[in-house]
Amino acid sequence: MSKYFEYPHTVGFEETNLVGNVYYVNYLRWQGRCREMFLKQRAPDVLADLQDDLKLFTLKVDCEFFAEITAFDDLSVRMRLVELAQTQIEFGFDYVRLDPDGGETLVARGRQRVACMRGPNNRTLPARVPEALARALEPYANGEAR
Repeated sequence: MSKYFEYPHTVGFEETNLVGNVYYVNYLRWQGRCREMFLKQRAPDVLADLQDDLKLFTLKVDCEFFAEITAFDDLSVRMRLVELAQTQIEFGFDYVRLDPDGGETLVARGRQRVACMRGPNNRTLPARVPEALARALEPYANGEAR
């Protein structure tokens, strides 16, 4: 099994700026989308928990850019588990352009730290990472995209 969860994406015109390259905020959107698709495909029990009172609060995001990408570039957004603590999770993301000849180019790398919380919105408290989520993340621990 891969040491990362992969979300494939083709860049659209709406994700580019006037110069024609991808607007930086889209990289953060793709982190969120990758995380959502992971939950849908690998941890569906957690989705029901999110409908109840589990909340995943994003505490920190970052992204470092290495190369430009443009409309119709094919990407692989690869998520891996960096750290699993009692109430928080840190994900790493590699953004890889998939070249038509089969080659790959690392175009950016990012991180995201989330906290698990429970309770009503005005009294939300830290909560343990759900066991189903921890189990689903195990195969992706410390995976490095190549």
